[in-house]
Amino acid sequence: MALTPQGFAELISVSRETMERLESYAQLLKKWQKTINLVSQDSLDDLWQRHMLDSAQLADLIPAGRPITILDMGSGAGFPGLVLAILASEQDRQWSVHLVESDSRKAAFLSTVARETGTQVSIHNKRLENLTQISANVVTARAFAPLDRLLDYATRFLAPGGECLSLKGVGVEDELTAARKTWKMTVNRLPSRSGPTGVILRIREISRV
Repeated sequence: MALTPQGFAELISVSRETMERLESYAQLLKKWQKTINLVSQDSLDDLWQRHMLDSAQLADLIPAGRPITILDMGSGAGFPGLVLAILASEQDRQWSVHLVESDSRKAAFLSTVARETGTQVSIHNKRLENLTQISANVVTARAFAPLDRLLDYATRFLAPGGECLSLKGVGVEDELTAARKTWKMTVNRLPSRSGPTGVILRIREISRV
C-alpha cells in the first residue's frame, strides 16, 4: 500500500505549512512529468515513499541550530536537495541548500517549484565541472553516479570536516569495494526508511589512496 501524504507527515513530523509546500511540489512534479521525464513513471504511484520519504530521512542526519551549507549533486527532480530545502524551515535548521543540475529543463522545474512553494534555494544550471567553488559541510547525492566517481566530485566541494550522504540501493557493496581501490574513507551504513534494499552511506574523512 502506497504511503499517503498523511502517513508521511506522521513519519517525518512536519508542520502543516511545510506539508502544504511538499504537496504543492508533488502536484507540480506530476504535472511536469507529462512532458519531462523527471522520475520513473511507475514510481509516481508511490511518490511519498520512494521520493519524498527517501529524501526527507536525511534531514535527521544534518545538524540543526547552526549554519550548514548543503550541496546536492545532480538534483534532477529535486531529490533529495529540494526536499531538504523545504524542510529547512523546520526546527531551527539554518541550511543553505545548493542544487546542481545540468539539464536546463529540469533546472527550470526546480526553479518553478522553489518559486511556487516559497523555498529559499540556490539553483545552478551547469555541470559540476563548471561550478564555481562552493564550500559545503554536507554533499548529498541520489542516483547520481557510482561511488568512486561520486567521491571525485564531492571532494572538490567538501569543507574540512564535511561529509557525504549518498542514497544507494542494490549493488552498494560492489560500489564500496570499487571505491576503496582509490579512496580512503570512514563509512557508516544506515538502513533506509523508504525500502528494504535502500542504504544511506554516511561518508567522512575522505582522501585518495
